[in-house]
Amino acid sequence: MEQRVQEIKQTLGDSLFIPGHHYQKDEVIQFADAVGDSLQLAQVSVENSKATYIVFCGVHFMAETADILTNNDQNVLLPDMRAGCSMADMADIYQTERAWSSLQTIFGDSIVPLTYVNSTAAIKSFVGKHGGATVTSSNAHNMVNWAFSQKERILFLPDQHLGRNTASDIGIGLDEMAIWDPINNELLFEGDVERIKAILWKGHCSVHENFTLSNVEDVRKNDPSMNIIVHPECRKEVVDASDYNGSTNHIIRTIEQANPGTAWAIGTEMNLVQRLIDQHPDKQIISLNPHMCPCLTMNRIDLVHLLWCLESIISGKPVNQIKVSQDVSTNAALALHRMFHSL
Repeated sequence: MEQRVQEIKQTLGDSLFIPGHHYQKDEVIQFADAVGDSLQLAQVSVENSKATYIVFCGVHFMAETADILTNNDQNVLLPDMRAGCSMADMADIYQTERAWSSLQTIFGDSIVPLTYVNSTAAIKSFVGKHGGATVTSSNAHNMVNWAFSQKERILFLPDQHLGRNTASDIGIGLDEMAIWDPINNELLFEGDVERIKAILWKGHCSVHENFTLSNVEDVRKNDPSMNIIVHPECRKEVVDASDYNGSTNHIIRTIEQANPGTAWAIGTEMNLVQRLIDQHPDKQIISLNPHMCPCLTMNRIDLVHLLWCLESIISGKPVNQIKVSQDVSTNAALALHRMFHSL
């Protein structure tokens, strides 16, 4: 299969482009023309104009973003349509519109919506329509500061942990944050509602939520020399108890630049942790949670599905094309470009 993938890549040449997310399996990532986190892959999509076919080795919302940012004559394909994202699914457009109506009643026109790029195209479109922007874990601090320069409050979708950690980092107190519960259509807070500055959607990453304070305490107990670095999608108590935190790309750079012989416990997706272990034998690297498994939906993309998708292009009948409707795409692009212009 590997040989056949290489043959197809050579046959298609510049008309084929394969971006791959850091969380992909090695059997897939070896064929990627560009490897990155969500911000990098979004930027690569903007810059790419040659490829007729973009076979996106990531999850559904990433492929949607690529379709939004590329030209109409470019075709974005996802090797397995089951490669979704549970966090993105935690905020649907109907819940979001209902929440916005309720929050406008409470706070008036004082809120800028921000959405993590780990969200559906419909949510990005909603945010763009209402003057907001997308954010990634790489630029969350800049984008939250930008939003507060526009209005008094933010609504942060769909990851409460990234929202809480970022808001806290720029000086917003926990007593100035509230949770929006989309199931019960309810604002959860303590104290004076007028003090609320950050409204956090009640969503989370199913992978990063599995890192706990107990994991940190166990590592500290077993090996006090261990450095702990985690992704800001982790719970705040985990981030606070760690030595470092940052985006996927930040984690990779930190490990690359670390001195030989240093020890690291990493709180992020297991495919990436294992790749870092393999790439840096001069360092002691473990997962912060010894029982962690890879992101199951990201893992849907495998060599079999990648080859099947590429064969469909060769046969002239490409499968699994991701196409965002124009009415959704226009405002979603607004949200994305506001982010790019603020970098």
